[in-house]
Amino acid sequence: MDLTVEVYKLTKSFPASEMYRLTAQLTRAAASVPANVAEGNARSTRRDYAGFLAIEKGSLMETETFLMLAVRLGYLSQIDADPALALITEISKMLTKLRSRLLQAKEGSTCNL
Repeated sequence: MDLTVEVYKLTKSFPASEMYRLTAQLTRAAASVPANVAEGNARSTRRDYAGFLAIEKGSLMETETFLMLAVRLGYLSQIDADPALALITEISKMLTKLRSRLLQAKEGSTCNL
């Protein structure tokens, strides 16, 4: 959620011409990260949850790519983007570890960790 809030703050400074392009893609990708965690956790098996975490990792990498593009286009400074990029690195590590634990767990058990 912190990453999503940060992305929304950052995109406020984007040009109006990007409202339905980069801004929309970036905020949608960032918002889908916590949404996929929530949806995956509501699934009945650990394997299903792990599948949603894989989707979330994709959304996280999309968010990173769009942020780097915004820097290259001059919509954000590297200094402004760095806190969000640091969050992405941290979240990526957490997702990798959680997904690994879910897949190592006994198949068929519930998602409650």
